Amino acid sequence: MTAAKPGFKQVLKAVFGAFIGVQSEQQRQQDFQSQSAVPYILTGIFAALCFVALLLLVVFLVLR
Repeated sequence: MTAAKPGFKQVLKAVFGAFIGVQSEQQRQQDFQSQSAVPYILTGIFAALCFVALLLLVVFLVLR
């Protein structure tokens, strides 16, 4: 059984759901059935970098 390639919206939903810790079991299983983990990994790294940049910006603005 081959799973369809996940769409951009599905990858974003999965990554941000994982970031805040809320994801249905059905959605999690669907994510793990995809052919490649690369889109999830790249989106997760990009989201983490954006989060860190946002935190640094907030700290910079507060300390200024």
